[in-house]
Amino acid sequence: PPNYLSAPRNRPEGKVLETVGVFEAPKQHGKYETGQLFLHSVFGYRGIVLFPWQARLYDRDVASPVTEKSENAAGHGSKEVKGKTHTYYQVLIDARDCPHISQRSQTEAVTFLANHDDSRALYAIPGLDYVSHEDILPYSSTDQVPIQHELFERFLMYDQTKVPPFVARDTLCAWQEKNHPWLELSDVHRETTENIRVTVIPFYMGMREAQNSHVYWWRYCIRLENLDSEVVQLRERHWRIFSLSGTLETVRGRGVVGREPVLSKEQPAFQYSSHVSLQASSGHMWGTFRFERPDGSHFDVRIPPFSLESNKDEKTPPSGLHW
Repeated sequence: PPNYLSAPRNRPEGKVLETVGVFEAPKQHGKYETGQLFLHSVFGYRGIVLFPWQARLYDRDVASPVTEKSENAAGHGSKEVKGKTHTYYQVLIDARDCPHISQRSQTEAVTFLANHDDSRALYAIPGLDYVSHEDILPYSSTDQVPIQHELFERFLMYDQTKVPPFVARDTLCAWQEKNHPWLELSDVHRETTENIRVTVIPFYMGMREAQNSHVYWWRYCIRLENLDSEVVQLRERHWRIFSLSGTLETVRGRGVVGREPVLSKEQPAFQYSSHVSLQASSGHMWGTFRFERPDGSHFDVRIPPFSLESNKDEKTPPSGLHW
């Protein structure tokens, strides 16, 4: 029998569950197509796939044939890590679910550099996310507008002859093509320390001229996952940022993005985005997160080193939703 996917619906007499779709078997091989409905396996929101990205995953938990220590440009000892191809998806988050996940995952995490004539330095597209293949729980629905998002009907249209029955409009293809350099994720870095897994995805955002110099911008998305049953709380962050210009910056602070998230068996993950700018076209970052156990003891979790690379052939600034 089919497994039905249900979601709460508010009624005066209380919350009830209503059927929103039927679960499908997750794909072990291949990739999901544009228009695939899914439930996020970690954060639980409903979403729809816009298009896939092929990334290189550098997993420091996987033993590599080369075990000698190597020193990178910043003198940070590290294992040689081989990258493997992994599929991620650009997706839309259902706006009805955003309030319920905002404490665990930013729903305005995908940001762009504003145009030069815009007074804002950054702007975000709400409800846009990147999802790893294994986090997709696919489902189908007979609803012609199953996802509530301001871009859903702008990017997708219903076609009952197709599987899945939602196909890309020309506007989605044009938006993807125009913003490809600012949307694409190329590298994913992962490392686990004492059952806390840290995943980092850096994105190049573009270059701006300021006071006769060039400033290069990146955003980075970080997910913290507790793979154990013990409750822990993030207390501090400690970053080191190396620029190709030769500078090494140290940043310490409480929590992340103004929060000190608790990771428990019930709520094991927290995801956020932040930004960094350099006066050089490349650099790299690494560091640690300090966590606290229920008994008051602390331990440090490594943030895997990751490089900040720019697109040398960029010609136009990111345009977001402007065609």
